[in-house]
Amino acid sequence: MAEEQHNIAENWVVVDASVLPEVILKVLTVKRMLANREEKSSAAACRAVGISRSAFYKYRDSVFVYEEQMKQRVFTLSLLLHDHSGVLSGVLTVLYEANANLLTVNQSVPVDGAAIVTVSFRMDDAAQMPLLCQSLRALNGVAEVKLLSGF
Repeated sequence: MAEEQHNIAENWVVVDASVLPEVILKVLTVKRMLANREEKSSAAACRAVGISRSAFYKYRDSVFVYEEQMKQRVFTLSLLLHDHSGVLSGVLTVLYEANANLLTVNQSVPVDGAAIVTVSFRMDDAAQMPLLCQSLRALNGVAEVKLLSGF
């Protein structure tokens, strides 16, 4: 029985917030306050919600708010772009218009007139990816588009 309980404790669970102890909900509130810069320090945020800093530090790395955006798929594209003004801007505009939530953009230094750009983003609809890649390939200055992950 103890072994079974230990295995369950190592897994993630989603729990309705209404059944959680108040301290857990307050820790989540403090984390939100700090992330949104509503308070300058954990001490001030803890005071504002009425918990001790020790309670906050005890639970902060173990509780998270489930966000709808986490249901979105993460995609990574590698693009070879010509070293011309506005090419990367055009790529980002196409991603914006596809409702992609950008996570990272990494660009190498251009060599021989071209640079490799890796873009990671979240997007709801995986079925959109072929059309998105086609739209990117059609942009002036985009030499190559490869879908690295998320397919």
